[in-house]
Amino acid sequence: MQSPRRYLAKTSGQRLMAAGLKLILPVILAFCWVYIRKFQSRQESEVVSTITAICALAVALISSALLPVDIFLVSFMKYPDGTYKEWAANNVTRGQIEDTVLYGYYTLYSIILFCVFLWIPFVYFYYEERDDDNVNKCSQVKNALKYTVGFAIVCVVLLLIGAFVPLEAPPGQNSTQWEKVQYLFEELGSSHGLPALSFSISTLTLIGMLAVITYTAYGMSVLPLNLIKGTRSVAYERLENTEDIDDVEHQIEKLKSKCIDGRPLSSRDRHNLQELEGKLQVLQRRGRHLEVAERNCCTKVGSALRPFKIILGVFFILVALLFTVALFISNLDKALHSAGIRSGFIIFGTNLTNPLNELLLALQPVFPLDYILITVITMYFVLTSMAGIRNMGIWFFWIRLYKIRPKRTRPQALLFLCMILLLIVLHTSYMIYSLAPQYVMYGSQKYLVQSPTTGPASGNATSGTTRICDADAPEDQCTVTRSYLFLHKFWFFSTIYYFGNWAFIGAFLVGLAVSCCRGKKSVIEGEVEADDSDLSDDEYVH
Repeated sequence: MQSPRRYLAKTSGQRLMAAGLKLILPVILAFCWVYIRKFQSRQESEVVSTITAICALAVALISSALLPVDIFLVSFMKYPDGTYKEWAANNVTRGQIEDTVLYGYYTLYSIILFCVFLWIPFVYFYYEERDDDNVNKCSQVKNALKYTVGFAIVCVVLLLIGAFVPLEAPPGQNSTQWEKVQYLFEELGSSHGLPALSFSISTLTLIGMLAVITYTAYGMSVLPLNLIKGTRSVAYERLENTEDIDDVEHQIEKLKSKCIDGRPLSSRDRHNLQELEGKLQVLQRRGRHLEVAERNCCTKVGSALRPFKIILGVFFILVALLFTVALFISNLDKALHSAGIRSGFIIFGTNLTNPLNELLLALQPVFPLDYILITVITMYFVLTSMAGIRNMGIWFFWIRLYKIRPKRTRPQALLFLCMILLLIVLHTSYMIYSLAPQYVMYGSQKYLVQSPTTGPASGNATSGTTRICDADAPEDQCTVTRSYLFLHKFWFFSTIYYFGNWAFIGAFLVGLAVSCCRGKKSVIEGEVEADDSDLSDDEYVH
């Protein structure tokens, strides 16, 4: 039976987590509501799709907080001197806490699985059916369910594959390394009865890796450079737009003058006239938007905050470069010191100096700076992913499906946006592990190393030295985070993630070069497009 003192110590961490969740949850929900409402089209807004998008985005942000919580819990079990706290001295107690964290991962990841394969597809196809004329509610639901069954079948197939896929390590590898790997697998273990769910989540994480390479890598370059460059002058853009209007009108008058005497225009001239008239409409709409932007107080406030934007942009680009260097060093460490490609490039601890990992370890003595930093890193990936999707739009290979624009984004695009963010969040944990492997594996844990005391008067006395937990630590002295075990349950996924990190570095460098070569954005970037209708101005220009 636990003493009252141990019980209070044990529950203090739980109370701290509960208080943090009560504080963070309303903030997340408020942010999701504002973000979705900012981009949502006023003409095509629909209650079901709005609620779905807000909830899916909230699930993505809440799931991104799992890793900092996991690291905090394993670190909270020990004192700074490397000894376990009274309530965590028992292996059974530690096992219960570790299982609770693991089941927390599976619970939230199961919700993501439900959103990706059932909820979001159903709402998407339900709204698509609404575009057809003379379709009642029952037919909408029926048709949406019919299409959603295909996603459900894919989910079932993944669960079945995960239930029977072998977890044993491939033969012919370094025995010492594989003894450690087998120990970790047994600890996470099939005894929990959830390998099928783990395989499905890992498959979605693989898709999330592609989204990270596409959107997050580009967002990490375009977001800071847009802040540094700023936007073009509204007055200059209006003057330039007026000159373009005059030039197009002059060309139209020149073409129309050919048929003053009643002669019809040639097919080539008629085609050119139609193009010029379409271009004139776009320029006139652009002029109306520029006029609104010039009167908008937000534009004036943005100009006043220009120095702060430059400082923030420089900070973001330095962070992006730090992440890229840390990821390169981590991947190089795996290439040089891991057990090989068929082991998933698993390494224990770090062999090369990783700047981000060292920074997190250096912040450990000052509570809670290291937890704040790991939380900021997590949110940085989410925000840069949002920026990447916002600037690129939603693509399927070379086909652009949807644009993400303020107050003019279709409900289907918002659902795609939230689904992509859900997949990105799944891969974020592996990205952060790659950036700071030792810290993500052990947190701020330390352990005692007993060594004999030298000297004639010491006798058989021993002294304890505190060390940061690493691969050389005894198994019963350092607790591995559940996130690390979850990421390495299937070695072949880890291998793919490893090569995905190299692709991410390449995509970031390409995106950085493209962003540097591009000029300043227009103050109404993305608001006026040639394929927009004139009616779309009604929801923006007042």
